[in-house]
Amino acid sequence: MKKHNHSMGACGLDCKECDVLRAPNNPSVAQEIVEWVKKQRATEIRPQDVHCLGCKGDRAKHWSPDCWILKCCVDKKGLEFCYQCHSFPCDKLNEWAKGSRRYVEALSLLKEMKRNEEHSA
Repeated sequence: MKKHNHSMGACGLDCKECDVLRAPNNPSVAQEIVEWVKKQRATEIRPQDVHCLGCKGDRAKHWSPDCWILKCCVDKKGLEFCYQCHSFPCDKLNEWAKGSRRYVEALSLLKEMKRNEEHSA
């Protein structure tokens, strides 16, 4: 399997742009996330709980270790990225992409990666 950028999630999100990845080294970003979680999810967390090493890192230190995309793509199918799946893009991934501009961009990037890989084969 061809190795790609390790700062990119299986879903195509760029981990370098993620506030959660930056939070351990940026207390104000960590506090913003704590406040967001409190408001949006009615859950209490501490700033030191906001950490992630990305999808390719230690899952115990991942912000969303139970991410459905990780479970499907990486755990179940043993793939590095969703575009490597024979069902790409699946309905569930298309629905996920509707959730934000960043998700739309991530799906577009995966589609581009798939085209590039097909052309280089």
